Amino acid sequence: VQLQASGGGLVQAGGSLRLSCVHSGPTFNSDTMGWFRQAPGKEREIVASISWSGRSTYYADSVKGRFTISRDNAKTMISLHMNSLKPEDTAVYYCAAEKSGPSLLLLHVDYWGKGTQVTVSS
Repeated sequence: VQLQASGGGLVQAGGSLRLSCVHSGPTFNSDTMGWFRQAPGKEREIVASISWSGRSTYYADSVKGRFTISRDNAKTMISLHMNSLKPEDTAVYYCAAEKSGPSLLLLHVDYWGKGTQVTVSS
């Protein structure tokens, strides 16, 4: 399984970006998917996740109301729409996949994508 993320870049505070991640394996339709981020000097943290059906989502408190995660099972991809971006959102963002389980916290990630840099200037 390969996860190919794209869509990072440089944006001013208050702006928007959309990240996408394409899942190449046969298990996409049963995998819980999500996004993590890691800022310099900080640990990697979960940002958002979505269940295999798309009916359940989880957001970190720091992004609730600003970020929206979605999935398109036909295209085997997920997206993260990021609005009202803040300088503290600056980080490398990673796509992640976990084989089906009850939790949306992605505590046992099976596959990681290469990161994509998001930089928010003040």
